Amino acid sequence: MDTISKKRRSWNMSRIRSKDTKPEKAVRSLLHKLGYRFRIHNRKLPGNPDIILKQFKTAIFVHGCFWHRHKGCKYAYTPKSRIQFWNKKFSDNLKRHREVTTELKKMGWNIIIIWECQTKNIFKLQLQLHRKLKTLFK
Repeated sequence: MDTISKKRRSWNMSRIRSKDTKPEKAVRSLLHKLGYRFRIHNRKLPGNPDIILKQFKTAIFVHGCFWHRHKGCKYAYTPKSRIQFWNKKFSDNLKRHREVTTELKKMGWNIIIIWECQTKNIFKLQLQLHRKLKTLFK
């Protein structure tokens, strides 16, 4: 059973953003500092990647740990109420992401996944991003 009112839950859910989230902005800022130029939310590509580096044919997805079920992450908890509903929602998200990733790879795109929890430590994120991008573009 939910511990807050239906009205409050609706308000909470309405505040969850799908674009321009703090983690996404952190990654974009870092990429810009590293000298990369990019586009955001390209609707022409499957899954509307959060960031694309067109010249390197790379799509970057900044995933929320809760919504995309980051394994072993403390943010990827399952709510205690309406368990069936949440499990279906999570499995649908994962299935959709697998399909999008497969489709992009068939089109020749490289995929990079950045997790929300990885954006908490900017120095680690910078090293990780730099390493991933460097190995892709050799």
